[in-house]
Amino acid sequence: MFDKRSDWDKLGERWVEGRVDRDTIKVGKKDGRFVAIAIVVEHSALEMYDMVITFGDGSTFAPPVRAIFGKDSRSRVIDLPGDARYIKKVEFRYGNLPGGGKAQVELWGLDASRDRAPGRDKDDKGKGHGHGKGHGKGHGKGHGKGHH
Repeated sequence: MFDKRSDWDKLGERWVEGRVDRDTIKVGKKDGRFVAIAIVVEHSALEMYDMVITFGDGSTFAPPVRAIFGKDSRSRVIDLPGDARYIKKVEFRYGNLPGGGKAQVELWGLDASRDRAPGRDKDDKGKGHGHGKGHGKGHGKGHGKGHH
């Protein structure tokens, strides 16, 4: 569902090393206006305490996400309240890594310009328009294109 052929854009990623941790993924107007987001966790299980989304107008939204994500799992699609809007940043707070090692947390957004509700990305018979871009900012990893 989340790859360069879908209607979802990769907004950023972070590596989590297994202790109580906080991370912020900065997004911005250049990335577009979004109607929904999702989280993908890869390489290890991860305990997530909470997430706070700050929109371009300064308002915030804290969807309930407290859960243990299994290795290579994803959250439900989280619809954003109100009309499509810019995301300024998303802050995450994590616990430990039950699976050991490092976990990669990816943030994906459904760009309003490509949202075709109802059914969203099912309407195009599998031919998405997303680009799978990623900022790749996090823990000294530099800026790079996301691979997925």
